Amino acid sequence: MFAEFVCHVCGDRRLIRHFNTAFANCNRAAELWDTRGNMKDRISRVIIVGGGSAGWLSAAVIAAEHCIDSRAEQPFELCLIESPDIPTIGVGEGTWPSMRATLQRIGLSETDVVRECDASFKQGTYFRDWQSGRGETYSHPFTVPIGYADINLAPHWATLPDEAAFADAVTAQTALFSDCLAPKQITTPEYAYVTNYAYHLDAGKFAALLARHCIEELGVKHILANVSQVQSAENGDIQSVTTDAAGEVAGDLFIDCTGTKSLLLGEHFKVPFQSCKTYLFNDTALATQVPYAEENEVIQSCTQATAQPAGWIWDIGLPTRRGIGHVYSSDHISEDEATDQLLAYVRNVAGVQDATAVVPRKISFRPGHRKEIWYRNCVAIGMSSGFVEPLEASALVMIELAAGMIAEQLPATREVMDIVAKRYNRKFLRHWDQIVEFLKLHYVLSSRDDSAYWQDNRAASSTPDRLSELLLLWRHRSPWHQDVEAVDDLFPTASYQYILYGMGFATKPRSTACREQDKKRRQATELFEKNAARATQLQQALPGNRELLNKVREFGFPKL
Repeated sequence: MFAEFVCHVCGDRRLIRHFNTAFANCNRAAELWDTRGNMKDRISRVIIVGGGSAGWLSAAVIAAEHCIDSRAEQPFELCLIESPDIPTIGVGEGTWPSMRATLQRIGLSETDVVRECDASFKQGTYFRDWQSGRGETYSHPFTVPIGYADINLAPHWATLPDEAAFADAVTAQTALFSDCLAPKQITTPEYAYVTNYAYHLDAGKFAALLARHCIEELGVKHILANVSQVQSAENGDIQSVTTDAAGEVAGDLFIDCTGTKSLLLGEHFKVPFQSCKTYLFNDTALATQVPYAEENEVIQSCTQATAQPAGWIWDIGLPTRRGIGHVYSSDHISEDEATDQLLAYVRNVAGVQDATAVVPRKISFRPGHRKEIWYRNCVAIGMSSGFVEPLEASALVMIELAAGMIAEQLPATREVMDIVAKRYNRKFLRHWDQIVEFLKLHYVLSSRDDSAYWQDNRAASSTPDRLSELLLLWRHRSPWHQDVEAVDDLFPTASYQYILYGMGFATKPRSTACREQDKKRRQATELFEKNAARATQLQQALPGNRELLNKVREFGFPKL
């Protein structure tokens, strides 16, 4: 005050403004900090509403990043509220290779995951009948083409005289598909690999393992209760949720993992839903579990996706059973017809003679997502944020990415939260656009004319504008590094190559005869030969998928 008095006496207006600003900042600080030096609006209590894979995987990733210690000076708390009455849907049993890093990040043993989640190894997807419906096949492996960082092999593959399938010519991984081989050996350490891989797993068992790990190892508080009401704060945020078994549960940040109900983001905040059905028609799935005909039957090391007149059938091999389901468009086929096609597949492909014992479970969904994923102090993860058909298994990876970004950028204060939310929405709305475009690519390239479903899928009106532009561009040059828009693009350009050229897409690049092109052709020839030799080597060295899984159950993987 003395300094301010001197400034007024001497008449120096710049000093007066300086001290007024300083005193205003002090008052602002007093509003933000309490007498013990703690931030008053600090984000210190996160409430996850909903369990399942979305809730428990989110809890694990966030808890692993932020130490949960009640003895800390400014403790961080994470509480998950799970209804005892709502079963896990558990449709998605396929993951991406990113899941290995996520499981490492949260401190789970890969041996435990294999043993407790009925897991098997997945190396990509094998497509049948997508191009013309007459038995043609192609693969989308998890390994990028050999030499991909330095050379684009696609233009050189197009000139090969033997017309080898694109994926077979550029990566050794597809050689493992037909022989049902594993991506590693029992001596390979946990999460390390010979060829890149992910998992097929039992979603219910996976959620149970995550829950146990969160509660026992990561300090997550678990409340079994039904949420009956959402209480609002004066500023419009969620202040608390009211439960039937634990009363009122307050928090600073709420994560909505309540599935398609979207209890917080959708029902409470009324954040609009944006449908994607203009582009992706499938809205119904019939899921079933099928036993193996023999106890030691081989286990596929890839997801099998077989096209049908109005959708497609997934076939996923686990150690104890096969997960088989038919995802289709209810606008193009009846439930009875879809069921008949599924049961025919179970009889003819899965080898189950008495298909009448197979009772599919119907799951209806709206393809699309919320227009905002993070609104005020609520962010949705999993099906509460959005869902599209399980083609390419994007559901679990979106949970991984969402939980990872929240964990890494958890806002320190409510004031900072709006900035983080804006960045989060921008990123994940772009992710949704990429998923829609990439899945649509599988359909728009088809030449099938056996049903209105496939004809409608090729219509220009059902193709996203950006995808149409890319397809025109790729008529003249193959996708490669120049098509990457951001480092966190969901699908690498190699994935676009596998779908394009697997489906018979033709790229006719500008013809050149310069010395540099001759050098690249020689390099490409060497890589094709190296890849063929590598495929033979892997086929001889790697065990079968079931063989490796049996050894993991008996011995476990070495620790890193």
